[in-house]
Amino acid sequence: MFEGDATREFNATVIHSGKMEAAVRRWEQIYAGSPDWLDEEDGVKTINFAKSITEETARLTTLDIDVNISGSPRADFLQKELDALKVKFRDFVEQMTMAGTIALKPNGIGVDFVTPDNFLITDIDGNRNIIGVIFFDYYDAGDRHYTRMEWHRFEGVQYLISNRTYCSKTAGEIGKPVPIETTPTWSQLLPEVALTKADGTRLDKPLFAICKMPAANNIDRSSPLGMSIYAQAIEEMKDLDIAYSRNAYELFNSQDIELLDDRLLRAPGQKVAGPMDIKLPKHVLNVTGSSDKEFYQAIDRPLKTDIRIQGINHLLSMIGYKCGFSDGYFVLDQKTGMVTATQVEADDRRTIQLIKDIRDQIKAAVEQLVYALDKYADLYSDVPAGEYELDFSFGDIVYNFEDDKNRHWQYVQSGKFPLWRYFVKFEGYSEEEAKEIAEEVAGSTQEGLFK
Repeated sequence: MFEGDATREFNATVIHSGKMEAAVRRWEQIYAGSPDWLDEEDGVKTINFAKSITEETARLTTLDIDVNISGSPRADFLQKELDALKVKFRDFVEQMTMAGTIALKPNGIGVDFVTPDNFLITDIDGNRNIIGVIFFDYYDAGDRHYTRMEWHRFEGVQYLISNRTYCSKTAGEIGKPVPIETTPTWSQLLPEVALTKADGTRLDKPLFAICKMPAANNIDRSSPLGMSIYAQAIEEMKDLDIAYSRNAYELFNSQDIELLDDRLLRAPGQKVAGPMDIKLPKHVLNVTGSSDKEFYQAIDRPLKTDIRIQGINHLLSMIGYKCGFSDGYFVLDQKTGMVTATQVEADDRRTIQLIKDIRDQIKAAVEQLVYALDKYADLYSDVPAGEYELDFSFGDIVYNFEDDKNRHWQYVQSGKFPLWRYFVKFEGYSEEEAKEIAEEVAGSTQEGLFK
């Protein structure tokens, strides 16, 4: 980021936290598979468990997520905008769990997901909500490198957006200012925007949404940024990489060793002791005999894998618990003993609470994003303003397909659920095909009654 250039260009004061900047940078390095504890000389590698944690969290959080907007032609327009975004929900949740915070911002033609390394905070309200931000955006066109700074803030009753664009022929340099209308990607954006409500009063919310992890920030309590899901488990993730590397090294070097007297390698007819010019397997070591008799010895090297896996599972349990998951959620061996959905819900209630808390954050962020998209539509769309309502739905994280299928079949047999809907829901038929089959089944049943 070009922080100095931004503060000079906008004459803005940035709410800066060196502690959080360093923390976010470390979280990103760990996520990218480059933690600071890698040691090639000592054989310490990484299994990048941080990526597994964020992926699993995003998978559970976005399971069957759906958002529907209704109420007017403007609502239909917003629905289309959101539909294009739905396929990226899982990605944005994963990035948020990694970085602790993510901003969702309309860009005139879509929505940007911006992690803290690409925005600067300029203002917060009394509840430490972020209400002023300078966003950075980049793209390359041939040998030209474009940078855009976009400053959102309230000034009096007005909500102001300022865009500044730059072009450079050298990557990593901001270059010279260029008019925004000359840039290939951002030409549709206005350089300056001032907004109020229709009655001249201040907007209710900023035209961006901040989504962050629900846990409190204990690195810098004055910072409005959130914490990575694995922020409290970094030491255990380091220990996990070391333990896993040690176990992998032992397995890789688990061959037995055989000691072979050099006199056993004497060539036929050779009276003076001396090894033959032959290549021995790696596990056979040729040694010089010191006793009167020739000898051969096999050394058994018992593995400590079971003990090491116990230690690894202990670390996995600690990491999972510190990340908000139920104890034992992450293990090397498959979990057992969870027979029914009720048992799963009882055993995994901590995981369920974690996902619920994150979903609440997502819901609030998407509501604010839709508000921003609505205001952007006033600027860049000819769809008339209108009322809209949001409806959210999320999948059950303890959902079991077979249990649900059997339960609905019982409903069918008791006449509480249409057969054709069962075929659509569980057998993959279209509604038309399912109804035809259901009619055939009903006809066969009726014929059978009069035979």
